[in-house]
Amino acid sequence: MTASIATSQTILVVGGGIGGMTAALEAAECGKQVILVERNATLGGRTALLYRYFPKMCHPTCGMEINLRRLKGNRNVRVMTMTEVLEVSGVRGDYTVKLKLSPRYVNANCTACGECAKAVETEIDNPYEYNLAKTRAAYLPHNMAYPMHYVLDPSIIGTADAEKARAACKYDAIELDMQEEIVEIKAGAIVWATGWKPYDAAKIQPYGYDRFANVITSVEFERFANPHGPTGGKLLRPSDGKEAKNIAFIQCAGSRDENHLRHCSRICCMASLKQTHYVREAYGDDAKSTIYYIDIRVIDRLEDFYLKVQQDPTVSFIKSKVAKIVEDKAGNPVLHGVDTEGYHRYATTHDLVVLAVGMEPETRGIKLPDDMLLDSSGFIEGSNLPAGVEGIYGAGAATSPLDVNRSVQSATAAALRAIQVVHKTSTVEGVR
Repeated sequence: MTASIATSQTILVVGGGIGGMTAALEAAECGKQVILVERNATLGGRTALLYRYFPKMCHPTCGMEINLRRLKGNRNVRVMTMTEVLEVSGVRGDYTVKLKLSPRYVNANCTACGECAKAVETEIDNPYEYNLAKTRAAYLPHNMAYPMHYVLDPSIIGTADAEKARAACKYDAIELDMQEEIVEIKAGAIVWATGWKPYDAAKIQPYGYDRFANVITSVEFERFANPHGPTGGKLLRPSDGKEAKNIAFIQCAGSRDENHLRHCSRICCMASLKQTHYVREAYGDDAKSTIYYIDIRVIDRLEDFYLKVQQDPTVSFIKSKVAKIVEDKAGNPVLHGVDTEGYHRYATTHDLVVLAVGMEPETRGIKLPDDMLLDSSGFIEGSNLPAGVEGIYGAGAATSPLDVNRSVQSATAAALRAIQVVHKTSTVEGVR
């Protein structure tokens, strides 16, 4: 174990998605020392995997680029990727955090030239495409990756492919003998911004996600629409590669259901409304999007976006909880249910079905500090310590289902609370 780093004046931010990046930047730009840890190889989280934001339909790259520029220009932030929290002990103003650093097998000499990727032959499922495509076992996570360094998949370490990657590198950036490390750091306050993950659609048995190739999730569809995604931006059926022009969007796939997720994930309706734009852009008047919904939940200024989609003649709305999906002989998904407005049964065929899966907190499976409180869905509610004594705060989608805008607001609030903790700690130490 290496020696401790940082001090009680340091703010630790756990999670490098949009919430964690925001919390780290807000604290650092107020002059505080920040360590930002992320268990994956790059910052950005799920926001980096989106094609567009709603309601403005702009690309996440612009917001990400601004944040990355702020990070690169701020010496108060230390970024540690491929790093997980193992244990937190101590009290407000004096936490000790044990971290595990996984080997990247590529050091800071990397220029992202890509020669190592050309040299290796092994391919792996690409985690940044939700395993919808393959990538070389030496890879750059995506074009906006930070740090802009390649990664070697552990599966090739000790093989000829790893040696090929090292031989191809002109900058001595490949370190095949990197080992896992355990380090301890001190922190005065901690912001927990571990984000969310999509609910496992395979658990919704009547929809056949794990049986029917042409039933996919909303996060997968987001990658299909992206020109840098697995289909080059084309909306193609996974079963046969044909264009999917008649697409069904099923709302509350696993959400608001006692058998799955009890909560409403808030973003799903807006995500599907946004994705009908992708279909319209791809096929014009030949597009056909059908949204099967229980309720359409949009709030504030997002109502205008909903009204705009309603006026699109290529988009239809059916108020119904789809009962089941079957597949016909041609591999087309057929939706069965009852239209609760007309009270008639339907059996409607589509080219592709997109399940608007709910948000589940990434806190599941992670050892959280003992004094943190979670709600019935696993989201961080706060601390069981009295106000003024707590020093660990939840931020962003780790606290509840939030869109990007509200995640940023939540993270800013958490950063301000953490700043107050270390400020009070420094004041007390000054008095002493």
